[in-house]
Amino acid sequence: AQQALVESERRFRLLVQGVTDYAIFMLDAAGRVANWNAGARRIKGWAADEIVGQPFSRFYTEEDRAAGAPERALDAAAWKGRFEAEGWRVRKDGSRFWASVVIHAIRDDEGGDGGGRGALVGFAKVTRDITERREAQRAMDELRERMAQAQKLEALGQLTGGIAHNFSNLLQI
Repeated sequence: AQQALVESERRFRLLVQGVTDYAIFMLDAAGRVANWNAGARRIKGWAADEIVGQPFSRFYTEEDRAAGAPERALDAAAWKGRFEAEGWRVRKDGSRFWASVVIHAIRDDEGGDGGGRGALVGFAKVTRDITERREAQRAMDELRERMAQAQKLEALGQLTGGIAHNFSNLLQI
């Protein structure tokens, strides 16, 4: 049983480390980074030894930190069990990216109902860089707006042409 547990844990660690499209990491109950996968390094830029032990709030913009967004995210996850949002996040080099973020509260089973409602031990955090998708959506929305404007102008042109034609007919009479 012990060997099976060790093997299961090894496979799980390989799975999490092998994911590079998502930043997957754990936070302790105070919001400090407890571990870091390869996807987190690729997306955010920090190596594990640079970021483990640091507050996760450093991924937020200055404006969001000043507004208390990191604390509200953890409070919501702790209260509801899950927090999900999109917003600007900051990489190690200071560049910003649009992120889809999910934070799950991790609880032990001690003193709880066996359904993970015990003491809060930390958070699982998954972040995905969706900047390209957001930019594509913005371009699509802009194109739709331009098409709507073109359709309005075309309709106005047809209306004006119709009025001019009717006026011309009246003049001929």
